Amino acid sequence: MSHHSALSSEPNSTASSLISRVRRHDADAWTRLSDLYGPLVYHWCRRSGLRAEDAADVVQEVFRAVASAIERFRQDRPGDTFRGWLWTITRNKIRDFARSEKGKPLAAGGTAAYERMIEIPDEEPETTDGTDLTPPIKRLYQRALELIRSEFEESTWHAFRLTALEGRNSTEAAEELGSTPQAIRQAKSRVFRRLRAELGDAG
Repeated sequence: MSHHSALSSEPNSTASSLISRVRRHDADAWTRLSDLYGPLVYHWCRRSGLRAEDAADVVQEVFRAVASAIERFRQDRPGDTFRGWLWTITRNKIRDFARSEKGKPLAAGGTAAYERMIEIPDEEPETTDGTDLTPPIKRLYQRALELIRSEFEESTWHAFRLTALEGRNSTEAAEELGSTPQAIRQAKSRVFRRLRAELGDAG
């Protein structure tokens, strides 16, 4: 198989949107969703001031809510993402937890911590730090890339790695891989589309 034809290959049938598979009650898809986003939800909870054990409890509450509400997740407007929807659920669950803790003796951080949790911003925190994705979001992308890696030909993955991860331009990557700049751009685009689907932001 030539480099060019290898770059033209498409991912297999597992490439359907992760969210659509979760909606079909696919147990493997639900596990993937939890593995992908669980660490990020936990990070959000800890960043909001929750203790480790409380954060773990809230993560469970968040995914229970996701399971019951996934049918209502929509991407009707530009900028709608699964991660943004998940942040909204997480924020509400953190607020619920904070309200339930108010008035309890020895609540972690006392009244100040409660007030801080209630004032959690509507927008997802820490998406970027000015120029680059923040570490929690980078780790999310890394987990997703690891999950989809096996669906692509080696040459397609190399094209993506050189251009998207190492910052090489398509001409340089084409020379190194013995392909064409157009094929390199197409390969990069295919992996990005699949990444978006895995993260719940397509299909």
